[in-house]
This record gives sequence, C-alpha cells and structure tokens, in this order.
Amino acid sequence: MLSPINEKMKVFSYVGKMLEQLCSPSLCRSTWFHLGGNQLPINLFYFLFILSIGFFILQSMDVKTTTTFTPRNIDLFFTSVSAATVSSMSTVEMEVFSNTQLVVLTILMVIGGEVFISMVILYLRRPFLKESSNDGCKVDPPMCYLNTQSICLDNIELHKIVIRESGSSKSDTFNCEIVSTNDVDMEDLKYKSFKFLGLVVFFYLVFVQILGVVSVFIYINVISSAKNILKQKDIRALTFSIFTVTSTFVNCGFVPTNENMMIFRKNSGLLLILIPQALFGNTLYPPVLRLTIWAIGIFTKKSEARYLLKNSKVLGYNHLLSYQDSLLLATTVLAFIMLQFILFSSMEWSSGSLRDLDLYQKLVGILFETVNTRHTGESIVDLSTINASILVLFIVMMYLPPYTSFSLVREENFEQRSKRSSTFMEKLIFSQLTYLVIFVMLVCITERKQMIQDPLNFNVLNIVVEVISAYGNVGFSTGYSCDRRLKQDGDCENKWYGFSGKWSDGGKLILIVVMIFGRLKKFNMNGGKAWKLL
Repeated sequence: MLSPINEKMKVFSYVGKMLEQLCSPSLCRSTWFHLGGNQLPINLFYFLFILSIGFFILQSMDVKTTTTFTPRNIDLFFTSVSAATVSSMSTVEMEVFSNTQLVVLTILMVIGGEVFISMVILYLRRPFLKESSNDGCKVDPPMCYLNTQSICLDNIELHKIVIRESGSSKSDTFNCEIVSTNDVDMEDLKYKSFKFLGLVVFFYLVFVQILGVVSVFIYINVISSAKNILKQKDIRALTFSIFTVTSTFVNCGFVPTNENMMIFRKNSGLLLILIPQALFGNTLYPPVLRLTIWAIGIFTKKSEARYLLKNSKVLGYNHLLSYQDSLLLATTVLAFIMLQFILFSSMEWSSGSLRDLDLYQKLVGILFETVNTRHTGESIVDLSTINASILVLFIVMMYLPPYTSFSLVREENFEQRSKRSSTFMEKLIFSQLTYLVIFVMLVCITERKQMIQDPLNFNVLNIVVEVISAYGNVGFSTGYSCDRRLKQDGDCENKWYGFSGKWSDGGKLILIVVMIFGRLKKFNMNGGKAWKLL
C-alpha cells in the first residue's frame, strides 16, 4: 500500500498531466475570450467540479475499520464542500474517516486553496501575454493597463531607455524611447516576469508546506505526549503531519482528531509551528510573497524580480501587492491579532477554558486562537464556554476578508480607473451583509422547531456564528451540548463535530451554499452600491 505522501504525489502528477492536456493554449484562449476574462464562472465551475468528484470518491471508500458509524450522503457531500472551500465545517467526527479518505480530503484542501488556485489562474492567463494588444485588452483588461510612466521608470532602472525632452510646452512631460542595446523587448520581459511569478508561487506553495510537515513530523516523534495521543487514536504521524499542515496553510482548519487542536492545547511547540503556516497561507501571503521575490532578486539579480516588484498592480495578480499595501496589510493583521490577544486574555485568562494551562501555555494558546480567527478555524478552546463579547469579536474577525487593511488614503483600483459603467443586473446585486442576513433567516426557518424545543443550543447567536464562520471559510463552531438541553433524555450523545451536525438536511444545504458563496465572495465585494442610505 502506498504511503500518504506517495499517494498524494501520484494524484498531483496525474492531475497536472490532465490540466496540461485539457487546458491547451488554444483551449485556454478560446475559453477565456468567450468569458471576457471573467473569473467568476471559471471559479464556480472549478469548485462545483472538484467538490462533486471529492464526494463520489469519499462515497466509494470505506470508513475507518474501528468504527461502525457510516456517514450519510448529505454529510459526505457537506464534508467534501467544506474541504474544497477550505471551510472546515463538520457534521461528522473526523476520526470516522480512514487514512485513504484523509488523503482525499488533503488533496481537496490543496486544490481548493487560494494559493494553488491563483497559481492555476496565472497559468491560464499566460497565453494572452503574447496576444495582440487589441485582443489582449478584450480578454484580459488588467494586462493591457500599463502606466506609461511606470514602464519608463522600469526601463530606466534596467538601463534600457534614454529620456529626451518633449517638444510640449509643459516642462514636466517627457518621452521614453527604448534603446535596443541588448535587444530586450518589454513585452518579452513582461511575459518572462509572469512566468517567473508562477514559478515563485509554486516554490512558495511547496517549500512552506514541506518545511511545516517536516517540523510537525519531527515534533510528533520527539515529544512523547503528542505521539501518544496519535497512537491512542490510531492516526499515523505522517498522515497527521501532512493533513494538519496542509489544512493550516490553506486555512481550512480540519484536523484528523475529533477534538480539533484542543487535545494538543498543552503542546505549545506544535502550536508555534502551525501559527506561521496559518499566516503565510492567507492573511500574510502578499507581504511574504513580495519579500520572497525581493530576496530571490537580491541573490539572483534577475530583472524579472525587479519588474514584478515595480509593476505589482498592473500585472493583474491580486496577491502581489505594492510595497505600501503590503506594509499596511501586515500592520493591520498584526494589529488585529494584538487586539484580540489583549481582549481574550483580559476576559478568559482565569476562566475554565484556560484554567489547566500554565503561563507559557496560556500565552501560546491565546496567540494560536487569535491567529485562527482569520481564517483557519483551528481551536484549543470550546467556543461555547467563552465570554459572549469575545464571541462577537470573533464573528467580526471571521467576517472580514483576508486582505483587509487600514489606510487613510483611498486608492482606486483598475475597475474604478477604467470607469466602466455597471449593468442593470450588477446594480441589483446585494451587499455581503444583506446576503448573510438572508442566510441566517433561512436557517432560522428550517430550524424553527429546534429553536423552540432546544433554545439554549439553537439560539440566534450560535446560528450567526455558524453562518458567519461558513461564509468566512473559517470553521469555528460553538458545537452542541446535551447538557444544555431543557428536556434531558438518554438518546442524546455528545459528539465532536460542529453545531451544524445537529441541523436538519435543509439547514445543512443552506450552509453548503453559504460556504461556496463565501469562497467566491471576492467577486461580490462591491455589491449593494445601488442602495443609498439617506
């Protein structure tokens, strides 16, 4: 039998060959041209395809032999959607899944992660760089928007141009002429830079995760307490390392154990290893990517690296931000973590959720918890036991998009600069909050009987946490407790899965839609502009 890492690499190789054969340059050009460069249909089809394939594969496999429980199809489909959208919402316990099923979930998380998808989009867009300027602008508008002054400055930096005074009466205007001393074409440099960016993203994706897997695997084998936990649960150390690191990097939040990371709350070293994975794969990905390109440029002296750093906004890769935007984003992320750390410490330091931890373990545990609110979802505490004010703070953090940053100066993006008039249908699109209110109302309708019979578990706040967590693709959940039921009976059994595991099939289907909608929310961030509040 193949090891998990060999199975994973074999499937990746097969998928790569399929993409290379199916997405030929001519097919990519035709598909992208007819879609007008709109990535929403491509992303939607992509997610529907992989989550459907994931469901059928999970359905065809047997669960772990040590359990007699067989998940229903709705729960398997829910799990497939949760993994593909990197949401980590769960309706069944994770220890039900066999080692092979965990490998399938790992692959779903990788190909559903934002870094991997952005790399695929880079590959799809690359053929249009050598198209004619007119066709290129039609199918991929960001690629034809190159600021003249920016190009001139880049050529000055690369020593490819000379500046001559313009005949215009304005003293601040000048003309740029390309000097073909080395026969270097700017279009060719742009193409090479775009190709170089794809290689850097691939290197970043592989290197960070391999480093994390090796670190976690060594930790598991050195620290006896962590090793014994996996041994008792019959989970392989290598499987746990690959699954957990992959899940953390793509910001999914799935962990092979039923208790998530609560069972490792005292293993501070493991938590410290996973914290950079959670940040580098999501909220801090743009700053670290820019730093990586800068470091490669310093050591290799590649002109492509310099071009990428100076033309970050016009290449159309949304994850490559300018120096100023990267600095603002990093500052905002750290400020949010610090804010949550201070408030969580002040409210929960002596509470039951942290009472069994020493000083060092509390500091690391709180830091781990606050980092995971955006948007990983791994937890060391039972969210149903924490203060309501902290829970509301977590809701806000889960709602915020990953690249939220604070800036006193508002910059217009490419779409605003192009001054494209919005269509009538686009004006009818609601805002994100409006959709979330609708989703919460629909869940309250489907679960109305439970809200009457079991109000302590099925209250509006817990439902809001579940919906916002699914929308933010986080995975935080207050869970379900039999002890909170007003009518106690012997049929209730506490399970280690999310609150949605106790929902009706209708409520689960709504949450499936929320997870997919949340994964594609970047395409609707400007919705609701037609509404004016006077």
